[in-house]
Amino acid sequence: MSADLIRIVSRDSPMALAQVERVRAELAALHPAARTEVVPVRTTGDKWMGDLSAVEGKGAFTKEVDAALLAGEADLAVHCVKDIPADRPLPAGTAFAAFLRRDDIRDALIHPGGLCLDELPAGTRIGTSSVRRAAQLAASHPHLLCVPMRGNANRRLEKLAAGEADALLLAASGLERIGRPDVITEILSPEVMCPPIGAGVLALQCREGDSDLIDAVSGLGDPAAHRETTAERMFLHVLQGHCNSPIAGYAQVERNGDLSLRAKVFTPDGKTVLNAHEWAGALDPATLGTSVAVSLLRQGARELIDGIAH
Repeated sequence: MSADLIRIVSRDSPMALAQVERVRAELAALHPAARTEVVPVRTTGDKWMGDLSAVEGKGAFTKEVDAALLAGEADLAVHCVKDIPADRPLPAGTAFAAFLRRDDIRDALIHPGGLCLDELPAGTRIGTSSVRRAAQLAASHPHLLCVPMRGNANRRLEKLAAGEADALLLAASGLERIGRPDVITEILSPEVMCPPIGAGVLALQCREGDSDLIDAVSGLGDPAAHRETTAERMFLHVLQGHCNSPIAGYAQVERNGDLSLRAKVFTPDGKTVLNAHEWAGALDPATLGTSVAVSLLRQGARELIDGIAH
């Protein structure tokens, strides 16, 4: 690969910029001659602190980044897969070039007093705006109270310190990325708090025609992350989940190469929980994702998702 400049576009949050630094480091190791430059953009989701469904939901974190890519202002976009809408295709003219090795998919509890989730007293206010987290807490810990809290991880930690909540739930990988694993009180297993689709995976997105760049960055891709993400995104696509849908799930490649997908759909009050868990066997990842979605649709997931305002 030539020493051409690769302009990398990303959200301008501290966590997003930390993710870009990971990509730059991995690119430098793979292509020492390559030069990179960061093009930070402020997205609607970062500007708007209200309910995300009021600003098109999840596309709120990707729209401006995609626009910069399509306008030729940047060559490579770095996204968290969990922020990329799966109920509609990628913007025309763009394609995924690689999914990086997956980080921790689990959620972390932050409690200034050092209590674990099961030790929190009734009425404890948990700061989160995630319908996925709120629905699961309502199901497993109905005595706890969720209070809406948006903003990047640093901002949420400030709000916690200011007393706007008694505890926080945040992605463990995000706290690692911003160098704050020290605040974690407890890491919750996926059985306790099922992660969002695409958790812990960074996607590299290019313009479809940039074959040299796609070839250059595809070496950063991780085969297991590719299989897991493909299954998860097809699952979400078939379900046509929106940003207010309490949907959770994760695919896992075992050491022997076997792929499975576990997924759940909830009512926001946590009173109804639909479950599915299947192994791919000879199926390709996308077919596994479809099969798990159909299993949940058979249990009534469509009515459940459509019954939630968005």
